[in-house]
Amino acid sequence: MTKPTFYITTPIYYPNDTLHIGHSYTTVAADALARYKRLRGYDVMYLTGTDEHGQKIQQRAKQAGKDVMEFLDEIIAWIRDLWDRLDISYDDFIRTTEPRHTKVVEDIFERLIAQGDIYLDAYEGWYCTPCESFWLERDLKDGKCPDCGREVNFVREPSYFFRMSKYVDRLLQYYEENPDFIQPESRKNEMINNFIKPGLQDLCVSRTSFDWGVHVRSNPKHVVYVWLDALTNYITAIGYGSDNPEERAKFERYWPANVHFVGKEIVRFHVIYWPIILMALGLPLPKKVYGHGFLLMKDGKMSKSKGNVIDPKLLIERYGSDAIRYFLLREIPFGQDGVFTPDSLVERLNYDLANDLGNLVHRTAAMIHRFNRGVIPHPGSYQTPDIELRDLALQVVKDVEAHLDEMQFSLALTDIWKVVRQANKYIDDTAPWSLHKQGDVERLNTVLYTMAEVIRMIAVQIQPFLPRTGVEILRRYQVAPAAREWSSLYKFGELEAGVVVELGEPLFPRLDIAEELAALADLTGKKAGVGSSSNTAGQTAKTSEKESQKVTETAQANAESKSLIGIDTFSQVELRVGQIQSAERIEGADKLLKLQVDLGSEVRQIVSGIAKHFTPESLVGQRVVVVTNLKPVKLRGVQSNGMILAASEGDTLKLVTVPEGLPNGAIVK
Repeated sequence: MTKPTFYITTPIYYPNDTLHIGHSYTTVAADALARYKRLRGYDVMYLTGTDEHGQKIQQRAKQAGKDVMEFLDEIIAWIRDLWDRLDISYDDFIRTTEPRHTKVVEDIFERLIAQGDIYLDAYEGWYCTPCESFWLERDLKDGKCPDCGREVNFVREPSYFFRMSKYVDRLLQYYEENPDFIQPESRKNEMINNFIKPGLQDLCVSRTSFDWGVHVRSNPKHVVYVWLDALTNYITAIGYGSDNPEERAKFERYWPANVHFVGKEIVRFHVIYWPIILMALGLPLPKKVYGHGFLLMKDGKMSKSKGNVIDPKLLIERYGSDAIRYFLLREIPFGQDGVFTPDSLVERLNYDLANDLGNLVHRTAAMIHRFNRGVIPHPGSYQTPDIELRDLALQVVKDVEAHLDEMQFSLALTDIWKVVRQANKYIDDTAPWSLHKQGDVERLNTVLYTMAEVIRMIAVQIQPFLPRTGVEILRRYQVAPAAREWSSLYKFGELEAGVVVELGEPLFPRLDIAEELAALADLTGKKAGVGSSSNTAGQTAKTSEKESQKVTETAQANAESKSLIGIDTFSQVELRVGQIQSAERIEGADKLLKLQVDLGSEVRQIVSGIAKHFTPESLVGQRVVVVTNLKPVKLRGVQSNGMILAASEGDTLKLVTVPEGLPNGAIVK
């Protein structure tokens, strides 16, 4: 039986310098989708690569004192090493300097001239060299490039033009007939209102002011403009225009692409120019273009000029590839902008990976060793807690599939983690240690098997996101090949009993928060790898030293500002005994729980930032101390009328509780 195909591409990256963590975001997302589709039985073609022509490349090579190809080869080696470290499972890596690409670009250009879609004229207008973009006067923002905000140059030179206007009506019709072509939906409205409705101009597709690029065969003074050159990589990489029959067969198999993943700043080229080029060639259009948002820093978009970029290799060396992949895919809803902060990274790694997943896998293996000599037991009869966990695990499989079909990676991971957290609660509720002590072997065996089987299902599902971790869990639990397939998730009980579980070390060690925040502050803005200079490194070191000194001084000032208070001030705080009646998570807020607390004469709603330390179910019935005369506030739009007291030491947090016998509402003095 022939497998269905799935063709996915990233943008081809511009190798004028090494890449930062923002560039990795697209590639990791595409890789997760490619791995998922392979697990679902698809014949996947995953393409990435580099866009190696243009004026900017030529200038950067000259500045570095290197031949252009020498300059490029070093950076491409750095990029491919990065993808290896991130476990990117691409099937092909296209370089636009390769003959398989350049020859076909030459052929396409001549064909479009012959059929009248490209004509020779002269260009006058504004050009942004860093973005390789032409702009009309009306497009400029304060006289500068609307994309990058840098200076533009007025250029006048003979150029070839593509008759974009000839295809506008067909393009709009395609939008209408294929409403999912541009995702998210907001990107389509932006393209129509900003670029098509004002009047789509014919596109300049050649330059004569530099010579690094694909030359027009019939007029070699002209170099093919970067976007016509670069965009065609999606078809040249899979054999379009090839003289080799096998390569041409590959094109017939995989085209049209199922999805192009691109950053939102280049959506215009992919949903206006690229479809029109394909129409002129008589080729089908890609099924979808997904323009995701930016990974931002607190001070805005990552930029080497701002000194706020983060070298992904340094993050991988410190935390491992799976941890970085998880953070990128979980933290940022795909399609929206997201902000990288050291705090959010450390929290995700500590709570989601170490506390939740790592703890579940390790404690389960430890209990199987302690209570059953490391052997996965045969289950007995299932009771309500087992059935509830089983049903949740089976339902989440369907939810994850639905999310991934819509390329909503963060939602898919959120649902998988529902099972992770419920499994941890299941262990607390069923208390295998008590069952062992009581000698209830049948019930203990059912609980241990249920725990291990749920871990198997989690491990299969996280493979697209955390490939190393998923495979390692499956190895430790001796999961048979058939039970590693996605199709095995539709039935509970596929894990083979009787095999020995390997205990191993915890998958994700807990991190010291203060130490990691200091380390991440040092990593921000450091430039490593190809092209780094001692001067730049020295400036960064000085900056980091100043920042560290500033942090220390601020902390000392804060400590000195904490003055002593008198009894009269303390007496203004009203503390009462309360009992938690219910608790639930607040959608979109990982740290917050909404509590209903009985204070005797009333029930108060209190929002508390303890979701990382307690499950909602574990809080019900607990008797706590409540600050009852705080001014009400809204947290994430939810009203909070008080505060419960807690004590912490390091990463451990415990609620301040009261002994039995005191009524709800009693004053704490």
